[in-house]
Amino acid sequence: MVPSSAALRTLRQLPPGKPERSELIAFGDPYFSKEQAAEADLAAPVQVTDASGVMTRGVPLKRRNSPKLDGVDSAELALLPRLPDTAEELKSIALALQADPAKVLHLGKDANEKAVKAMDLSGFKVLAFATHGLVPGELNGLTQPALALSAPALSGGDGDGLLTMSEILSMKLDADWVVLSACNTGAGAGAGAEAASGLGRAFFYAGTRALLVTNWSVHSQSARELVTDVFKRQADDKSLTRGEALRQAMMAMVDGAGYTDASGKTEFAYAHPLFWAPYTIIGDGGKR
Repeated sequence: MVPSSAALRTLRQLPPGKPERSELIAFGDPYFSKEQAAEADLAAPVQVTDASGVMTRGVPLKRRNSPKLDGVDSAELALLPRLPDTAEELKSIALALQADPAKVLHLGKDANEKAVKAMDLSGFKVLAFATHGLVPGELNGLTQPALALSAPALSGGDGDGLLTMSEILSMKLDADWVVLSACNTGAGAGAGAEAASGLGRAFFYAGTRALLVTNWSVHSQSARELVTDVFKRQADDKSLTRGEALRQAMMAMVDGAGYTDASGKTEFAYAHPLFWAPYTIIGDGGKR
């Protein structure tokens, strides 16, 4: 998808990215409160739950970004639930791109607003965020789309813990892909706005050639599998375009085993569009 035919022509005329760029930089599993950070220090490695407690990124089917804020007059960042499985999603992407997870992943308290703003993000081919995507009104005083990052009290930095649309517009990128693996990242900036006018468009103007965004709440396990599969397919076939890699990953999810228990038995299939249809490429899907 592109905002206009003129935008597609502009993208096709862009020079190739600088060859010396690194493969990936990624931010995920932020801590939204001191309690979450303390629990993470004590917790065992994250395990996928059984079908009765399916880990998702937020409510019915407890999807990734439905943080139960309805009726809250003064919601704060600390009310957002932590998404520990997003760390595994980003690790899988790093391995698919043959990048060292220890060097390219900013997780937990390191996934913060200060780190994002202090880094020269123009030196990376792929920029990935795996966290809550918020739309105006979901937090008290939030008037524009934003990505939720770790609470400033944990990172020692200024700011509000939110990477907003206006802040993204001021970035300088040279990315082939920006992956926004969070719900509502394709949502419009306001009522009636087209989907590409939210966070996706902000990254588009900041200097990326393509974005992978989601248009509604996503289920965590299937999100991890689909996004990782996209990059694995491109890594295995250098001629594969972004659009074709996404199409193949979607069809593989439709035809695949779905959500399985420890014995490999399928608890439910991923064939329903709920699991694979929210993903959209904004920008140029015809090139790597």
